[in-house]
Amino acid sequence: MALTVDIEKKLKGFRLKSGFEAGDETLAILGASGCGKSLTLKCIAGVEKPDSGYIEMDGRVLFDSRRDIDLPTRKRGVGYLFQDYALFPNMTVEENIGSGIVKGVDKAAIIREKVNAFYLNGLESKYPSQLSGGQKQRVALARMLASAPKMIMLDEPFSALDSFLKWQLEQEILSLQEQFDGSILFVSHNRDEVYRLCDRVVVMEDGTTQEALGKKEMFADPKTLSATLLSGCENISAAKKMGTRELFATDWNAKLETAADVPDDLAYAGFRAHYFEVADAMGTNTVRCEVTRVVEDMFSIIVMARAAGSEEGNARSYLRYELAKEGWKKLKNPKELFLRMPASQLILMR
Repeated sequence: MALTVDIEKKLKGFRLKSGFEAGDETLAILGASGCGKSLTLKCIAGVEKPDSGYIEMDGRVLFDSRRDIDLPTRKRGVGYLFQDYALFPNMTVEENIGSGIVKGVDKAAIIREKVNAFYLNGLESKYPSQLSGGQKQRVALARMLASAPKMIMLDEPFSALDSFLKWQLEQEILSLQEQFDGSILFVSHNRDEVYRLCDRVVVMEDGTTQEALGKKEMFADPKTLSATLLSGCENISAAKKMGTRELFATDWNAKLETAADVPDDLAYAGFRAHYFEVADAMGTNTVRCEVTRVVEDMFSIIVMARAAGSEEGNARSYLRYELAKEGWKKLKNPKELFLRMPASQLILMR
């Protein structure tokens, strides 16, 4: 199974320019709210029509503006979980699940299987108006999979679920991935979901997709500011190249050495909160910081520390340092820290 997408669509004040390929894998489309992720899925499903471009799935052309091809939704073979669930209000849970099942199969058996798989026992005769948000979402997932789609698109599939059900359904999705022979598109702004469930990642910013990367590559070495922010990096400074392997982080007032060559068009430097090392004094790649706030999380301590010599009132001058509670206890609640950034862990962004 292969999917090719290369489309454009203009809306008032917004332009979608989405292009990527997916194989037999789970490909994440990661981006902030309103960046065009859901619009991309709707164009693939045939719910929205692109202004121009091309969509092909497993050798079948679903859309081609040049040849005036635009297959209707029902003929595309795409299973699509909408953000708003889109359940039929006049149908029960059982009827909703059965609505997309093709003829010639044991419909009752498939419905029973999906009811059990998505923890819907006892809700079979209820209508959508009688269900919670999480229950509606599970019905929508069950209905989508009951239709035996050739490709699956999940748009924020866990947004309305509590932590227990989210974990249970993640396991169902993982099982589905092992059995499903086709492309799965997974839209999210949650980096943890993406890392656990996806093989590659396409970052989308302001309607435009960036190059698809393997998830480990994307999280270890994001190349753009938007990708770095979405990967969960909390510490970002404007930066200038000073030498082949040297930069100046403006917001941290710090000269830093790098493990890789600094690109000529360097714009930002980043450092993840849990990679800091605490030094005894100033040294290479070390920033002297005033501890301004200490927050106890469930399993860790979050320290906010302002870089010495940085501009007053600059939010980026505050470094976020995360460590185990036992580690913070050993530091004996200092007012000042010398935070060292190993060169190998610096993120360089164009």
